[in-house]
Amino acid sequence: MKLPPLPTLRAFEAAARRESFLQAATELGMTAAAVSQHVKALEDWLGLALFERRTRGVRLTADGRELGAACSEGLGHIARAAERLTARRSGLRVSLACKPSVVNHWLGPRLPRFRATHPEIQVSVVYPLGALTPDEAGTDLLIRHGTRPPGRAERILEAATRPTCSPVYLDQHGPIITPADLLKQHLLHDATEAAWHAWLAARGVAGPTPTGPLYADFNLLVSSVLSGLGIGLCPTALIADQLAAGTLKVLFDEPADEDKAYWLLSGADLPEPAAVLRDWLLAESSDHSP
Repeated sequence: MKLPPLPTLRAFEAAARRESFLQAATELGMTAAAVSQHVKALEDWLGLALFERRTRGVRLTADGRELGAACSEGLGHIARAAERLTARRSGLRVSLACKPSVVNHWLGPRLPRFRATHPEIQVSVVYPLGALTPDEAGTDLLIRHGTRPPGRAERILEAATRPTCSPVYLDQHGPIITPADLLKQHLLHDATEAAWHAWLAARGVAGPTPTGPLYADFNLLVSSVLSGLGIGLCPTALIADQLAAGTLKVLFDEPADEDKAYWLLSGADLPEPAAVLRDWLLAESSDHSP
């Protein structure tokens, strides 16, 4: 079997997947120049161009796309086989990439039940760091927010948002009877004011959307809602425990972001511990509960 030098394949696979030498270098812990040298060595070995070099980056050629897909599949099989062998040696482990907000408000309170049922399985929860698939995150499973992603994705929670506040805020600033009343309230914004603007417009409420603090992370937003600082558009399914406890209150049932959800992504060839956690998460989710 005549193979190209393996270091060149690893560098090329990362560069092809990201279509960027710089991003591949960051992933692999090397310099962009080193990635470029590996790719050039592979091109010389093959006798063909895998990338078009441009002023503002690189672009895969047709040959590059074909080889990139083969490399990703092959190296992926090797990585998964290595993970399975390591798991057999070191015990039953499963890794899950998940946003902190999902861990804090939904997953974390439920994990003790998984631990009690499956004490032999060690769960590792990590930041997704922008990863869109488990392979990109280097994990068995990934929980992702948004519209339905490609691949094997199973809906575990709806992501519809609704105007939410604390009882303390409502006592101090209520009553809030109609959507138009929100124009006189303290609205809290998740990253931009666009979500509130769209929610109000859909209810026929005209006028400028009240300005208020912008939060880059839902954890920061919901902590301010809980403290009584204002009203936020919160994903109802994610704060179900706080709603049941009475520490948060939904003001209007009309939702936004109905096309979005929290999705559980997994590969086709899951190790047994990961399959056990996946099935448990689906059973725990509101969309799959009896």
